[in-house]
Amino acid sequence: MIVTAHAPAASSYRTFPEPARELPLAADADVIVCGGGPAGVAAALTAARAGARTRLFELQGSLGGIWTSGLLTWLFDFDQPGLTRELARCLDERSVRTVVRPSMFTYHPEDMRRLLEELCETAGVQTLLHTRVAAAYREGRRLGTVVTESASGRQAWRAPVFIDGSGDGDLGAQAGCGWDFGRGDAEGTCQPLTLNALVVAKDAAALQDCISFYQGRDAHLPAVACFQGEIRRAGCETSYGHPTLFQARANLLTLMINHEYGITPFNAAQVTAATLRARAEVHQVAAALRALGGRWEGFQVVATAEQIGVRDGRRLHGLYTVTRDDLVAGARHPDAVARVTFGVDIHAATRAQNQTQPISHGDLRMKPYDIPLRALIARDVDGLLMAGRCISGDFIAHASYRVTGNAVAMGEAAGAVAALAARQGRLPQEVPWDEVAAVLRRQR
Repeated sequence: MIVTAHAPAASSYRTFPEPARELPLAADADVIVCGGGPAGVAAALTAARAGARTRLFELQGSLGGIWTSGLLTWLFDFDQPGLTRELARCLDERSVRTVVRPSMFTYHPEDMRRLLEELCETAGVQTLLHTRVAAAYREGRRLGTVVTESASGRQAWRAPVFIDGSGDGDLGAQAGCGWDFGRGDAEGTCQPLTLNALVVAKDAAALQDCISFYQGRDAHLPAVACFQGEIRRAGCETSYGHPTLFQARANLLTLMINHEYGITPFNAAQVTAATLRARAEVHQVAAALRALGGRWEGFQVVATAEQIGVRDGRRLHGLYTVTRDDLVAGARHPDAVARVTFGVDIHAATRAQNQTQPISHGDLRMKPYDIPLRALIARDVDGLLMAGRCISGDFIAHASYRVTGNAVAMGEAAGAVAALAARQGRLPQEVPWDEVAAVLRRQR
């Protein structure tokens, strides 16, 4: 049925009073996960495998987030129990891992895309792609309904428990959670964005001195220096001081050469401008390298990412905040959902800083540390969990735990808690840790 509504006259040129309307409402899920990236997929899989009716909403046209739509192709801190090892095993069964190290590897993003779809389908996850969560509504402190927008229009969805796997904390912010961003200073200092790309070389072996970890070797910074020298020989200077090539498969490589500085990732105009600049830089550098001829002959862009890679987004306030002190002390917690080993990785906040120090490490000596479940439970809103880089932490800690191996572990824990809470009529903070641990053990 088509309903034509006549909007009231706008009260000013700065606001528009949108007319109220009735939305179709579905209440057929125990757990709703918003965001289908590494954390969101892990949460949805775990919840569904634990017997919860699970819905998963994803903005892009595939699952995987930065792994697929973001064309990352290089995974860090992946030597974790559970789903990380399952994914590695499944990728090996398809012979699609290229550079294999204990906690890191490369892969073809299209193979990862299809694997995640198959896993979610088998587990019974109800997935909706091309779907944005546009609003969230509470009843008192309790999150009860989210509204999505898609080709089907605006739709409302109810569930006892929700998980924010959006990366930028979109759901939590819409629901009224407090949050922090970047360093929290007046300048809005934050880590830069990067648009990854897939490129093809005529012969990757001829470029091996420019390819980080080529065929499992340790060389990274020497490869970066070599690649940077070639870019300069081509007459270019990249916005990222550590331009990098990874090998996805054979002659298919991942290109990571740009930084977009001072971008707020939840500002659409800024992200759009950053994406356009970054894509132009990728093509400019690739064309300049190709023009060198020789071993760069035929070097060309196959695809740029659907979504620009975001390092820094909202960090939602939780029942516990992971801090710099946790990293220094090597904090241990009885409700640990992940043990983080990846170091502090802070990309330069400005082009000027990039000239002297593209990456810094927080001026601390980090020890492996735990992320407790409490950092995944929203402080200001009931019935809401977080997983991935939007969990509760400070700027320094976030620069360590944000990599995707840890995001998967967080997602698993959030999915287990959500399934138990929904089926038992509890809030997430009321679910005992030993019950959560039991669910995770059964799935591993």
